[in-house]
Amino acid sequence: MSDRVCVGAIAGAFGVRGEVRLKSFCAEAEAIGQYGPLYSEDGTRSFTISLGKPIPNGFSARLGGVSDRDQAEALRGLRLYADRSKLPALPDDEYYHADLIGLTVLDTGGAELGRVSSVQNHGAGDLLEIQRPGKGSALLPFTLAVVPTVDLASGRIIADPPEGLLE
Repeated sequence: MSDRVCVGAIAGAFGVRGEVRLKSFCAEAEAIGQYGPLYSEDGTRSFTISLGKPIPNGFSARLGGVSDRDQAEALRGLRLYADRSKLPALPDDEYYHADLIGLTVLDTGGAELGRVSSVQNHGAGDLLEIQRPGKGSALLPFTLAVVPTVDLASGRIIADPPEGLLE
């Protein structure tokens, strides 16, 4: 598990005074304002954050050190990370996406199916993208019926995919 978790991204400038359009990836969108400072993926930049008003698909926000529209627009696409220690603890059956990426996926018989390369969500629930050796990738629904066991300590997931899904 990494020390930081992606909690949002900058979608571009908002207005002319250096505010940005901020997309929150948090379960409670406005909670992103409580996890600062936020960092770039490589950790070389950090930003204090002050949320503004809600706007479509996010918030207007002011970032420390960003004072004009050009600076704000230059940050478009930047993913923002918070220290894991500032995030709330999760119940036993919930996981941060960052914790699932890289885990080995085994079937119920112990055969390796692949590794989790990403977690997708297109509106109907989470999907684990599994990189399968020599077979490309496959999407696996992240439901209790299909993924009965997630063992973070051992770095593995036990999956029971529906017949024909991974063929």
